[in-house]
Amino acid sequence: MSDVASTPLSIRLSDPIRRKVEELAAREGITVEQFIATATGEKLAVWMSLDHLRHEAALGRPEDLKRFLAAVPDRDPVETDRLVDSKKSS
Repeated sequence: MSDVASTPLSIRLSDPIRRKVEELAAREGITVEQFIATATGEKLAVWMSLDHLRHEAALGRPEDLKRFLAAVPDRDPVETDRLVDSKKSS
């Protein structure tokens, strides 16, 4: 049992989504409520991370970026880090 208090919440799902949620919850051996709570928590974590990154980016200063980039060695990237030229690969 979780130490975090919970409050009931009614939601409406389309039939196809409800069936898929029930299927996935059963496959994972959890209740529909646990599945929805976990999925909601995961989505919140993503949004909160994006908010945090946007906030940090807004605090950034161009001179700091220039200083960090100046510290990067001037050499060709390793093969797996190369960008694919979409015009050449067509």
